Amino acid sequence: MPLSFTGPDSFYSAGEETWWASVDKALKGTSRQRLYGNTEDGLEIAPLYERRTDVPARALRSAVGDWGVVQRVDIPDPEAANRQILRDLENGAGGLELVFPGALACHGGGIAAGDLAAFETLLKNVQLDLISLRIDAGPVNAEVLALVMAVARKNGIDPAVLDVTCASDPYGWLAARGASAGEPETAVNRIRELADSLSDLGNPARVVAADGEVWHNAGATPAQELALVLASATAYLRLLEGTKLAPDDWAGRISMKLVADADQFGTIAKARAIRALWSSVLDGAGLAQAPASLHVTTSYRMLTRRDPWVNLLRNTVAVFAAGVGGADSICVLPHTLAVGLPDGFARRLARNTQSILLEESNLAKVLDPAAGSGAIEDRTEKLCGAAWAFFQEIEAAGGLPRALEQGLVQDRIEAARSDLAQNVASRKRPITGVSEFPNLTETEVDVLPGDWSENAGLSAQLTDLPSTGTGKWFPALLQAALDGKPLLRTADVESNAPGIAALKVLSSGRIAEPFEELRTGAETLEAGAPKVFLASLGTLAQFTARATWTANAFAAGGLQAVGPAVYGSLEELVSAFTESGAMLACIVSSDEVYESQAEDAARALKEAGARALYLAGKPGERETILRDAGVDTFLFAGCDLLGLLSEAHGRLLGAGGAEKSEQEIRK
Repeated sequence: MPLSFTGPDSFYSAGEETWWASVDKALKGTSRQRLYGNTEDGLEIAPLYERRTDVPARALRSAVGDWGVVQRVDIPDPEAANRQILRDLENGAGGLELVFPGALACHGGGIAAGDLAAFETLLKNVQLDLISLRIDAGPVNAEVLALVMAVARKNGIDPAVLDVTCASDPYGWLAARGASAGEPETAVNRIRELADSLSDLGNPARVVAADGEVWHNAGATPAQELALVLASATAYLRLLEGTKLAPDDWAGRISMKLVADADQFGTIAKARAIRALWSSVLDGAGLAQAPASLHVTTSYRMLTRRDPWVNLLRNTVAVFAAGVGGADSICVLPHTLAVGLPDGFARRLARNTQSILLEESNLAKVLDPAAGSGAIEDRTEKLCGAAWAFFQEIEAAGGLPRALEQGLVQDRIEAARSDLAQNVASRKRPITGVSEFPNLTETEVDVLPGDWSENAGLSAQLTDLPSTGTGKWFPALLQAALDGKPLLRTADVESNAPGIAALKVLSSGRIAEPFEELRTGAETLEAGAPKVFLASLGTLAQFTARATWTANAFAAGGLQAVGPAVYGSLEELVSAFTESGAMLACIVSSDEVYESQAEDAARALKEAGARALYLAGKPGERETILRDAGVDTFLFAGCDLLGLLSEAHGRLLGAGGAEKSEQEIRK
């Protein structure tokens, strides 16, 4: 290979047909179509793309330089949280995300502080004028902001210079929690007055957040997440129309938040797409162009409680993609967040994931690394098209609030969530360390002690403040904070009041949870992992590949495989099964061996007491014969593994019954 990239014999001199000729040779007559795939949104992914020369590199970030390294702070004790804050800021973080109990992104924990004294402890020795702050406190963001500003004033810092984002997202809250009568209108009025009051103080804070995390965690596809962030931001433009802000200032008061996951190309395309989509909205609204303030967080949905070390790899891919896609700031969720409240070590790894990519890989030094990539440009354009189509549906329904009331958004996300769950169950969407390559002997990771509560949140303490809409509410709130009055109290954040009783509420969760629940259940069945006997037939070469694959499949449900060996006779195999103490057995070998030995082995194992008998592989035309011989279920790539493992747990608990389950009769 010559050093020149432009010579006649160089790598880049080969045309598309030459590449396809090499592909066809490797396929050996198989159709090229097998190399095509589809995204969650049904967008086609081709195996080869031409270089794109018709699109320029874009200035993706809204400001020149590195993206902002934002560190999540959710430790309940203000003093302990302060120690972590100082450690983060001293070691590379340039921003903080203060998470309080009850926030949609809380996932348990949250800073327990409700008055000036607690906030002075929380922010002790923090130079608020040198960092960025994101406040996520659910419906009480204004109260938290007032307390932060009170601390700034007491330290001689002009609140006008604070770089603050309030993660107020009343429509996301409405979708995730529901709301009582009048609550959405109250939230809207509070946000409008907050925007006006901050404008009077000269503070350019972003007062609302079009948050994609609530939709992502509920199961939304990338295009749906983009469309809903766009619809939220558009709704907030209409909300800010009721303030005294100039129209060209509205966009600057809105923050956008997207989620980065381990789909590298998909995350890059998503981050690039939102800027193009937002530009189209501003153009259609007749507003001045303003770059989106794009904050990206790594996905909570993709985190696993089992083998959480793999989360470090997922987070690294996610941050890489978010940085390449042009995020203005990024927050990495610690790899142990699904296990418990992360300790200092986990938070350090989260922080250093960004630092290494910035300082050692210099990832932010290139303007638009994906520019000209046929694959990413194509995916970006297709994502824009799919997201815009859904956004138009939402607008046609009357905007996001009306679309939520009609159930349009919830129905679409529920359908996407169902598809995702099926792909996870069948391992078409494998989860390393959980549904693929599980480790039954993994050791526990360290987390901070304490009891978490998803329901404990914060609500406003003061009831004697001026009404919103008078221009006096937030100044009075700020003064109350300066006076040391408690602004927040612990409360139940769930809302089931009758005002919007018919509203469908989205559920959310991590995609690994169903398999993790099986693992936990298996640990309670008996000491150590329950066993499944692998009844290996034939020679080592004939059964090893399937036995290894099968052992991993059963381990995803916490079932430990025992017994694969070369047996001299059927009697020897049955004796090994009896001695193993296993109640479940799975026949493993090649299809050729099954032809001559599987029926006899099945009958013998059933007679020996196998409560459930599996066979690794598709049955094909011999299904009836094998079932008659005693095989209950067939285990193969693409089957509903989650259903099969759930049925196995039922049999171990003595709940198998005589009737065949849906999984048993599935071909």
